[in-house]
Amino acid sequence: MRFLTLNEWLAWQESLHPRSIDLGLDRVAAVAGEMGLPKPAPTVIVVAGTNGKGSCVAMLERLLLDAGFRTGAYTSPHLLRYNERIRICGKEVEDEALCAAFQRVDDARAEVSLSYFEFGTLAALDLFGLAELEVAILEVGLGGRLDAVNMVDADISLITRVSLDHQDWLGSDRESIGREKAGILRPDRPGVCVDRDPPRSLLAHAQAIGSELLVLGRDFDWQDDRQSNDDRWAWKSGSTILDDLPAPGIPGVFQRDNASAVLMVVHRLKERMRVDAAGVARSLATVTLAGRQQRLRQRRQPGVELVFDVAHNPDAVRALFGELGRPGRGRQYSVFACMADKDVEGMVANAMDAVDAWKVTTFDDPRALGVKAAAASIRAVRPDAEVREHARVRDALEAALDEAAPGDRVVVFGSFRIVAEAMEQDI
Repeated sequence: MRFLTLNEWLAWQESLHPRSIDLGLDRVAAVAGEMGLPKPAPTVIVVAGTNGKGSCVAMLERLLLDAGFRTGAYTSPHLLRYNERIRICGKEVEDEALCAAFQRVDDARAEVSLSYFEFGTLAALDLFGLAELEVAILEVGLGGRLDAVNMVDADISLITRVSLDHQDWLGSDRESIGREKAGILRPDRPGVCVDRDPPRSLLAHAQAIGSELLVLGRDFDWQDDRQSNDDRWAWKSGSTILDDLPAPGIPGVFQRDNASAVLMVVHRLKERMRVDAAGVARSLATVTLAGRQQRLRQRRQPGVELVFDVAHNPDAVRALFGELGRPGRGRQYSVFACMADKDVEGMVANAMDAVDAWKVTTFDDPRALGVKAAAASIRAVRPDAEVREHARVRDALEAALDEAAPGDRVVVFGSFRIVAEAMEQDI
């Protein structure tokens, strides 16, 4: 075996390919063919979109596992452990199995250069093929049309909200990005779209290839359950109604859009798999996903609410602070860092009215935005903003908590990386 530990494999993969992102299916499909990878499961669900992919995967996985189906899920990026990316029957794949899968990929690739993501995708498909799954849920890494996941034909596709992110790779407007997301659709196979106003390019592609695209607000929707005094809701598609549904375990009213799409996927697959209404309610209520409006206790400043969210583009930040609002009469502190290729001013603008004080920092990644550049972006949006610069995530988090008083809130956001590093601090 080339390496004995998972960390060694991952460090090597990061330096193997000249580009961290290299869209295209030729290389990865060639290696998959050499490996003889079978279809990962009799039923394959592929999930793409700008925001909400992880939430949809988590809900689908919970619903199908609770209904008794052997289910695999492949997601990215991970938050704390690489193993989070590949789950079989609800359990993260262990290091030993991952290392063995990486070796099989390495043996098959010969001289073909693979990116970090492509290596992981092939390993996931290899492990799923060995697991005798009934359902595989595959989350696209970037875009759709040219993403490594798209070498697998979906039996049903789910496309979440389409908004601006990764413009250098996917295009500068929603129509261009929607065209890339539409690439996961397949002829004569259905797709589900969470976007209430989908790009015309997405609708046109679905029609051109003969894929039935079911759109939120047109073919299915949700509404508050008027007979309930709490936050129960109802889902409807045609004559099919599910009522008295609990709020999804992942926080945010907007998660009902995602949950509605997940229910549409399950409903569309009803001939293949049965999921009873009572099971749906239980699964929605118990689903969790780290780093989505996640509240964790901290000892440093009792009475201060600490929230973590991986929001890393303007649309996601708007949704985050639209949901959080302001902490009553208290102050709201932001601990913020992001990647340099993001729309920093767009994110800041969508948080500015809700944030009283900014603690900007950075993390150890060559693509990370520097502290001074982050602070400059905030001041470009509001010159008199209260901004302090900190060299380390820990320093920024401690400073925010030390300044905060009971009733205040500290929100850590901007990237998966800052959330992961902040969560690992013992405070």
